[in-house]
Amino acid sequence: MINSNDKYFFFKKKNKTKKKRKIKEKIISKILLALASISVLTTIGIVAILSKETIAFFGEIPIADFLLGTEWTALFANPKFGVIPLVLGTVMIALYGSIFAIPIGLGSAVYLSEYASEKTRKIVKPLLEILAGIPSIVYGYFALTFITPILKNIFPSINVFNALSASIAVGIMIIPMISSLSEDAMRSVPKEIKEGAYALGSTKFEVSTKVVIPAALSSIISSFVLAISRAVGETMIVTLAAGSSPNLTLNPLEGVQTMTAFIVQVASGDVTHGGLIYKTIFAVGMLLFLLTLLMNIIARMIIKKYREEY
Repeated sequence: MINSNDKYFFFKKKNKTKKKRKIKEKIISKILLALASISVLTTIGIVAILSKETIAFFGEIPIADFLLGTEWTALFANPKFGVIPLVLGTVMIALYGSIFAIPIGLGSAVYLSEYASEKTRKIVKPLLEILAGIPSIVYGYFALTFITPILKNIFPSINVFNALSASIAVGIMIIPMISSLSEDAMRSVPKEIKEGAYALGSTKFEVSTKVVIPAALSSIISSFVLAISRAVGETMIVTLAAGSSPNLTLNPLEGVQTMTAFIVQVASGDVTHGGLIYKTIFAVGMLLFLLTLLMNIIARMIIKKYREEY
């Protein structure tokens, strides 16, 4: 039998254990909160710095001239600050790169998810993901020394620095992102749904295109948006392969300059700290930040609309 003293010591020990556990949970909670706050504080810091210098820039240059102007000659003797050529160059690279990457990435995801054997998948997927580990500067030289000469044989009038070769290199770089995320989303579709489609006489292709892709559509769109955002923010490929001419053109055979390439050009040059040219970096950076933010907001709306829960 357990006497009263044993009961007393038992419950006392139990209470001490509970108190220690609560203290540990509080400490862990505070640590996790601090870690979560780092990303928020970093974002706030970036926005604050961008905003400060951007406001200073617009104190000297009218915002209408910046947003609506069609000439960008910031480094010339008589500078003009119409950002549309930089925005158009950025959009061209991201658009053509996505047109190249999305079909290949999605097709690869469908193959790995629905057609490939487990053995083949274990070999092909890591090989495909190696592309994501290649430094972007390597892609830039690859575009300049390999892709552009091939395009020169097809389009003799193409410039050495052109948007098309840069777009193809950017597209190759973002293929693993689309493929890996989309394939993971497709494999998370419940097996019962696929088996139900097969039971109704559907072919593997019909199951893939009419059941699996619609069921995983929200996550697939997420992979597209993430890849496009990566393409919009790409720097070294476009700096090396697309050139540094802020042309107002839709012709991918000509050289263009993106917003990120301009930032690199100014940051690596001899620019006076606090001067007008210095401030353009932050104005262009703020516009790039807002464009990326807008893309993510639109994507979240689309994802919310098509999200399927199982």
